[in-house]
Amino acid sequence: MFIIIIVNFIVGGLVGLTGVAGFLLPMLYVSLGYNVREALALSFFAFLVCGIIGSINYYKHKQLDISFGTKLGISSFIGAVLGVYLNSMINDSAVKILLYMVVLLSGISILLRKDKENLESRTPNTTAVVIMGIITAAICALSGAGGPILVMPLLVILGIGVRQAVATALFDSIFIAVPSVIGYLNGNFSKTLLTVLAVSSFFHGIGVFLGSRYSVKVNQLIIKRSVTVISIFVALYKLFM
Repeated sequence: MFIIIIVNFIVGGLVGLTGVAGFLLPMLYVSLGYNVREALALSFFAFLVCGIIGSINYYKHKQLDISFGTKLGISSFIGAVLGVYLNSMINDSAVKILLYMVVLLSGISILLRKDKENLESRTPNTTAVVIMGIITAAICALSGAGGPILVMPLLVILGIGVRQAVATALFDSIFIAVPSVIGYLNGNFSKTLLTVLAVSSFFHGIGVFLGSRYSVKVNQLIIKRSVTVISIFVALYKLFM
């Protein structure tokens, strides 16, 4: 429990700051002996808390466009439902491999991309946003990678500024988390699991609150790339060891 508390607090802070790192949670829970569905239920509940708290703070900083985020979120909700359904058709080993591959490829793409801190936002094409929402949410809900690690870099590619992309990705994670939590908690209502869920999400929420609150004062690019390098090594270790 101590490890779960510390990791959730740290990961929450990193997600609040940079929009990435949530994918570390399902890997943590699987490593601690939870089955895949339990790991995903715990992780997505934390992502739900994270999305709500982070969105509120970024909205206060005028970094979140609710209208645009809702359009993306609706398509992501549909994709998440699809992802949870697909998960039930795939064995645990395949889901684990998919998770590590998503983390690895996302980490490499973030590391290779040259973000600019002062990049100005422009509104992406609606069709592209809808397609992106469905596909990324399905992958996230299926693998447990979390929303921001896939959504945030794609939003930047589509023309959204870095900070606005982080804010939108956090908001979008709410729409991904809701059907995922419902799907993965189904049949997993043990007292022990619910206790871990409450404690982990509480400390994850504290980390997110602090990270998103002070994100405007921190160089996100340096932190993001540091997290990305660690993520790549962790994914490679899990895949080949």
